[in-house]
Amino acid sequence: MPVVDPAHPLGQLLRRDPRYKLDAYLFVLEALSFAQESLGLGAEPPLEDLEPARGAADAGAKPRARSGKPRRKPAERHLTGQELCEAARQYALQQYGYLACTVLGTWGLHSTADIGEIVFNMIEIGQMRKTRKDKREDFHGVYDFAEAFCRNCSFVVPDNA
Repeated sequence: MPVVDPAHPLGQLLRRDPRYKLDAYLFVLEALSFAQESLGLGAEPPLEDLEPARGAADAGAKPRARSGKPRRKPAERHLTGQELCEAARQYALQQYGYLACTVLGTWGLHSTADIGEIVFNMIEIGQMRKTRKDKREDFHGVYDFAEAFCRNCSFVVPDNA
Protein backbone atom coordinates (compact mmCIF):
# COMPACT_ATOMS: atom_id res chain seq x y z
CA MET A 1 0.00 0.00 0.00
CA PRO A 2 1.42 3.44 -0.92
CA VAL A 3 2.37 5.77 1.91
CA VAL A 4 2.28 9.56 1.81
CA ASP A 5 4.20 12.02 3.96
CA PRO A 6 1.73 13.39 6.56
CA ALA A 7 3.12 16.90 5.93
CA HIS A 8 2.36 16.70 2.19
CA PRO A 9 -0.91 18.40 1.18
CA LEU A 10 -2.28 15.00 0.11
CA GLY A 11 -1.42 13.54 3.54
CA GLN A 12 -3.27 16.42 5.19
CA LEU A 13 -6.22 15.90 2.85
CA LEU A 14 -6.41 12.20 3.74
CA ARG A 15 -6.66 13.12 7.44
CA ARG A 16 -9.23 15.87 6.78
CA ASP A 17 -11.44 13.76 4.48
CA PRO A 18 -11.18 10.03 5.35
CA ARG A 19 -13.87 8.94 2.85
CA TYR A 20 -11.27 7.91 0.27
CA LYS A 21 -8.03 5.95 0.51
CA LEU A 22 -4.77 7.19 -1.00
CA ASP A 23 -5.20 4.55 -3.72
CA ALA A 24 -8.41 6.28 -4.85
CA TYR A 25 -6.56 9.56 -5.37
CA LEU A 26 -3.74 7.82 -7.21
CA PHE A 27 -6.27 5.96 -9.36
CA VAL A 28 -7.97 9.22 -10.42
CA LEU A 29 -4.59 10.76 -11.31
CA GLU A 30 -3.68 7.63 -13.31
CA ALA A 31 -7.07 7.71 -15.05
CA LEU A 32 -6.42 11.35 -16.00
CA SER A 33 -3.04 10.42 -17.51
CA PHE A 34 -4.63 7.43 -19.25
CA ALA A 35 -7.30 9.71 -20.74
CA GLN A 36 -4.80 12.22 -22.06
CA GLU A 37 -2.03 9.87 -23.20
CA SER A 38 -3.79 6.67 -24.27
CA LEU A 39 -7.26 7.88 -25.23
CA GLY A 40 -6.22 11.30 -26.57
CA LEU A 41 -8.97 13.02 -24.59
CA GLY A 42 -8.87 16.61 -23.46
CA ALA A 43 -8.71 19.98 -25.08
CA GLU A 44 -6.43 22.91 -24.38
CA PRO A 45 -8.62 25.45 -22.57
CA PRO A 46 -8.16 29.18 -23.14
CA LEU A 47 -5.92 30.58 -20.38
CA GLU A 48 -8.66 32.92 -19.19
CA ASP A 49 -10.87 29.88 -18.44
CA LEU A 50 -8.32 28.28 -16.09
CA GLU A 51 -8.50 29.18 -12.45
CA PRO A 52 -5.15 29.49 -10.66
CA ALA A 53 -4.18 26.36 -8.75
CA ARG A 54 -4.82 26.81 -5.03
CA GLY A 55 -2.03 25.84 -2.70
CA ALA A 56 0.52 25.46 -5.50
CA ALA A 57 3.78 27.36 -5.22
CA ASP A 58 4.18 30.35 -7.51
CA ALA A 59 6.26 29.27 -10.49
CA GLY A 60 8.21 32.54 -10.79
CA ALA A 61 10.63 32.59 -13.70
CA LYS A 62 10.35 30.00 -16.44
CA PRO A 63 12.99 27.27 -16.33
CA ARG A 64 15.61 27.64 -19.04
CA ALA A 65 16.99 25.04 -21.41
CA ARG A 66 20.74 24.69 -21.96
CA SER A 67 20.40 27.03 -24.91
CA GLY A 68 19.30 29.75 -22.48
CA LYS A 69 15.82 29.95 -24.00
CA PRO A 70 12.83 29.50 -21.68
CA ARG A 71 11.45 25.96 -21.72
CA ARG A 72 7.90 25.63 -22.88
CA LYS A 73 5.71 23.63 -20.56
CA PRO A 74 3.55 21.10 -22.43
CA ALA A 75 0.06 22.45 -23.02
CA GLU A 76 -2.35 21.50 -20.27
CA ARG A 77 -5.23 19.51 -21.70
CA HIS A 78 -8.49 19.73 -19.82
CA LEU A 79 -11.06 16.96 -19.52
CA THR A 80 -14.71 17.38 -18.69
CA GLY A 81 -16.09 15.50 -15.71
CA GLN A 82 -17.85 13.08 -18.06
CA GLU A 83 -14.64 12.43 -20.02
CA LEU A 84 -12.68 11.72 -16.85
CA CYS A 85 -15.40 9.36 -15.59
CA GLU A 86 -15.36 7.45 -18.88
CA ALA A 87 -11.57 7.26 -18.82
CA ALA A 88 -11.74 5.99 -15.22
CA ARG A 89 -14.20 3.30 -16.31
CA GLN A 90 -11.99 2.13 -19.16
CA TYR A 91 -8.82 2.30 -17.05
CA ALA A 92 -10.42 0.36 -14.18
CA LEU A 93 -11.61 -2.37 -16.55
CA GLN A 94 -8.17 -2.56 -18.14
CA GLN A 95 -6.39 -2.75 -14.78
CA TYR A 96 -8.80 -4.81 -12.67
CA GLY A 97 -11.21 -6.51 -15.06
CA TYR A 98 -14.33 -7.93 -13.44
CA LEU A 99 -12.94 -7.00 -10.01
CA ALA A 100 -12.96 -3.26 -10.83
CA CYS A 101 -16.13 -2.48 -8.88
CA THR A 102 -14.83 -4.35 -5.83
CA VAL A 103 -11.34 -2.81 -5.95
CA LEU A 104 -12.65 0.74 -6.36
CA GLY A 105 -15.18 0.14 -3.59
CA THR A 106 -12.44 -0.80 -1.12
CA TRP A 107 -10.91 2.62 -1.78
CA GLY A 108 -14.22 4.44 -1.20
CA LEU A 109 -15.19 4.87 -4.85
CA HIS A 110 -18.83 3.78 -5.33
CA SER A 111 -20.11 6.25 -7.91
CA THR A 112 -19.00 8.81 -10.45
CA ALA A 113 -19.87 11.49 -7.87
CA ASP A 114 -17.02 10.06 -5.75
CA ILE A 115 -14.62 10.66 -8.65
CA GLY A 116 -15.81 14.28 -8.67
CA GLU A 117 -15.27 14.61 -4.92
CA ILE A 118 -11.70 13.39 -5.34
CA VAL A 119 -11.09 15.79 -8.24
CA PHE A 120 -12.39 18.77 -6.27
CA ASN A 121 -10.38 17.73 -3.20
CA MET A 122 -7.29 17.65 -5.42
CA ILE A 123 -8.17 21.07 -6.86
CA GLU A 124 -8.48 22.42 -3.32
CA ILE A 125 -4.88 21.41 -2.48
CA GLY A 126 -3.46 22.60 -5.81
CA GLN A 127 -2.82 19.14 -7.31
CA MET A 128 -5.36 19.56 -10.14
CA ARG A 129 -6.87 22.56 -11.92
CA LYS A 130 -10.32 23.44 -13.14
CA THR A 131 -11.94 25.90 -15.48
CA ARG A 132 -14.60 28.34 -14.37
CA LYS A 133 -17.22 26.10 -16.00
CA ASP A 134 -16.34 22.95 -14.03
CA LYS A 135 -18.54 21.90 -11.12
CA ARG A 136 -19.05 18.86 -8.92
CA GLU A 137 -22.39 18.13 -10.55
CA ASP A 138 -20.56 17.34 -13.82
CA PHE A 139 -19.61 14.02 -12.20
CA HIS A 140 -23.05 13.09 -10.85
CA GLY A 141 -24.81 10.11 -12.43
CA VAL A 142 -22.46 9.70 -15.40
CA TYR A 143 -22.94 5.93 -15.11
CA ASP A 144 -23.88 3.31 -12.55
CA PHE A 145 -20.76 1.58 -11.22
CA ALA A 146 -22.24 -1.91 -10.96
CA GLU A 147 -23.64 -1.75 -14.48
CA ALA A 148 -20.57 -0.10 -16.02
CA PHE A 149 -18.13 -2.61 -14.58
CA CYS A 150 -20.21 -5.76 -14.98
CA ARG A 151 -21.80 -5.34 -18.41
CA ASN A 152 -18.47 -6.08 -20.11
CA CYS A 153 -17.83 -9.15 -17.99
CA SER A 154 -18.88 -12.53 -19.26
CA PHE A 155 -19.55 -15.09 -16.61
CA VAL A 156 -19.59 -18.74 -17.58
CA VAL A 157 -22.14 -20.75 -15.66
CA PRO A 158 -21.52 -24.49 -15.71
CA ASP A 159 -24.31 -26.61 -17.17
CA ASN A 160 -24.69 -28.57 -13.94
CA ALA A 161 -25.14 -25.47 -11.78
